[in-house]
Amino acid sequence: MERYAESELNLEGKETVLEMKRMVKKVTKARLLDQLARGILWLSGALILGILAAFLIYILYKGLPVLTWNFLTGASSDIRAGSGVGAQFFNSFYILFLSMLFSLPVAIGGGIYLAEYAKNNRLTDLIRLSTESLATVPSIVLGLFGMIIFVNFFGMGFSIIGGALTLSLLNIPVLVRVTEETFRTVPSYYREASLALGATKWQTIWKVLLPTALPGIVTGITLTAGRALGESAILIFTAGTTVSRQLPDFDVTAAGETLAVHIWYVMAVGLVPDRVDIANGIAALLVITILLFNLCFMLPSRWFQRKMLGSNSR
Repeated sequence: MERYAESELNLEGKETVLEMKRMVKKVTKARLLDQLARGILWLSGALILGILAAFLIYILYKGLPVLTWNFLTGASSDIRAGSGVGAQFFNSFYILFLSMLFSLPVAIGGGIYLAEYAKNNRLTDLIRLSTESLATVPSIVLGLFGMIIFVNFFGMGFSIIGGALTLSLLNIPVLVRVTEETFRTVPSYYREASLALGATKWQTIWKVLLPTALPGIVTGITLTAGRALGESAILIFTAGTTVSRQLPDFDVTAAGETLAVHIWYVMAVGLVPDRVDIANGIAALLVITILLFNLCFMLPSRWFQRKMLGSNSR
């Protein structure tokens, strides 16, 4: 009996050791897979950053020598070398400002309505589906729509106001979705605490939800603005490919070629001898402008958020 008991104990001990070895192998295999996945993700991130860095370095290397004061402020020409892009630079920001002026109240208001007021029914589902569908429409289709409606039907011609109105159609669906999703990410106890303290629905939105959701909204605005600055198809059909005035002039009925449109024009149609240098300079100018634009947007939004929520907010 004692020998039988000893053999049973030895057998159980061996099974325990084998089970421990299997567990160690599983843990080791899991760690190796985790390290492999982490390495692949790091490699993917480094590859993306490398491609972006190479892209930016190449553009700046080609374009920075062209960025002189005469290039930034001078008038453009179809045949004369050494011309500038002053009017196109002004038009890019002027049209962007007008398009945001038209689209931001509608888009942010629509996003707040869908997130805080609208009920879950077929109408709101239809609105969301329409918004998402409009966001996927190619820009050239919106350009043709703007040409039919604003340029021809309303008789605006190739003008800054027609380009800004059409460009706002590109901005609105993206901003609506960003605003709605950002408000939905705010924890529900923020609303409950504000309402429990006696605040109204609008006070809760303005004083609590909006400051909390502001960084996400500003991120959406900067991405949309960056896309709008580089948009060309819409503005070719609505704002035109010429500059019909001398600066400074805020006439919204004048034609307004932008930087992105000017790149297309000089490379596809223009006869200017140094068109490659002009295109490189405009590309570098757009990259620098968008980077500075994003920086100028993000810092005030952080300051406003801290002011609205208190100095201890992060």
